[in-house]
Amino acid sequence: MARKKKNIVIENLTIEAVAAEGKSLARQDGQVIFIEKTVPGDVVDVQIRKKRKAYSEGYPLKFHKYSDLRIDPICEHFGVCGGCKWQNLAYDSQLAFKQQQVEDHLTRIGKVELPELSPIIGSVKTERYRNKLEFTFSNKKWLTKEQIDSEEVIERNALGFHVPRLFDKIVDIETCHLMADPANAIKNEIRSFALANDYSFFDIREQHGLLRILMIRYTDAGELMVLVQFFEEEQERIDLLMNHIKDKFPEITSLLYVINQKKNDTIYDQDIITFSGKDHIIEKMGDLQFKIGPKSFYQTNSQQAKILYDKTIAFADFKGDELVYDLYTGTGTIANYCAGQVKKVVGIEYVEEAIQDAFVNAEVNGITNTDFFAGDMKDLLNDAFISEHGQPDVIITDPPRAGMHENVVNMILKVAPKKVVYVSCNPATQARDISLMDEQYSVTKVQPVDMFPHTHHVECVILLELRG
Repeated sequence: MARKKKNIVIENLTIEAVAAEGKSLARQDGQVIFIEKTVPGDVVDVQIRKKRKAYSEGYPLKFHKYSDLRIDPICEHFGVCGGCKWQNLAYDSQLAFKQQQVEDHLTRIGKVELPELSPIIGSVKTERYRNKLEFTFSNKKWLTKEQIDSEEVIERNALGFHVPRLFDKIVDIETCHLMADPANAIKNEIRSFALANDYSFFDIREQHGLLRILMIRYTDAGELMVLVQFFEEEQERIDLLMNHIKDKFPEITSLLYVINQKKNDTIYDQDIITFSGKDHIIEKMGDLQFKIGPKSFYQTNSQQAKILYDKTIAFADFKGDELVYDLYTGTGTIANYCAGQVKKVVGIEYVEEAIQDAFVNAEVNGITNTDFFAGDMKDLLNDAFISEHGQPDVIITDPPRAGMHENVVNMILKVAPKKVVYVSCNPATQARDISLMDEQYSVTKVQPVDMFPHTHHVECVILLELRG
């Protein structure tokens, strides 16, 4: 017989601080409780959802007092869409909590001696700052309890973002405040056309439906990319929609589509079809131009990206004669950006198409002292590679959220460059990696940078210098 779950409710709990993944935390009898949809200063009754020996997780049942740190969120979808969990928190408070998050991770996970952290650099824009968004088509629109109980016939097709913890439910987004116009107009027009012409929206459980993902990218240079991902191969209906988009939005400079029939929606191994315009867009950073394809990684907050890379170069303090390795180079943005200040840059990246773009970016900008290689970092960065391409004086590393593979950390320790500049979007894995390097490297500078307002995410640039 299954054990019945206890219905545990804790009353009048004061929220003390922010925690990971956009949650807040409180304590009762020495145990930490992680609570969603709250901010420090709230006083709430909490329904416990999950109880463990070391901690519990819950959600608010009733608010007795709202925190003075709260503000009114600007988005009508706040609280359901999982994209901007801190939109109800004043921006100054967001920055303070992100600063504390970096310090806590480096102290508790890294357990290394730290200099005083530089104050976090806030985002130039706090709305419409993203240059890329992906919206999901679904035939399982998320409904409110009132809609479920209603006898009305409700349209179940949706185009928007996933509901947290519900992989098959999509919030139908009318206006997203993360991206500048005409992103919302494009999204809404495509949805209207699809509904009017009885296009099928994707069913992620049953794996059928024509429309799957809509990606929109734009650049500060004024170029606009739209990529529609289809699941089923209905060419006549595909052409009809793509022509409609082309005619309705002539400002689109790169109109693409892909037919992806895999179980997941990644497109790195898929053939992208250029329907109209170019197969890429161009972004400017400083005096340089960067080619961005549909598979390319590029920082999603363009203005903050320049600040981030300027800080990276400042930490490296180049003298002009260095050999630099840029690990996880992407489209070669950092490598090409710093090339004019060093002897040579060697960039390594897993995605082959990104490396092709990196070469193009070097050529477009007349840069001749960069070289790029595609392959799995943990396999490619080895003794033979170092022997062939030289001993780096400085390593810049900007890994994905999972951080660096242990083999990569060990290779950096073996090569022992004078400086390592570690750029990370996840202070927890950054702290873990730095702890593995502590015997040989000391942390001498730490600079948090906010790339994603209204979220708990924070970038951090750290300078590590060889001891002795």
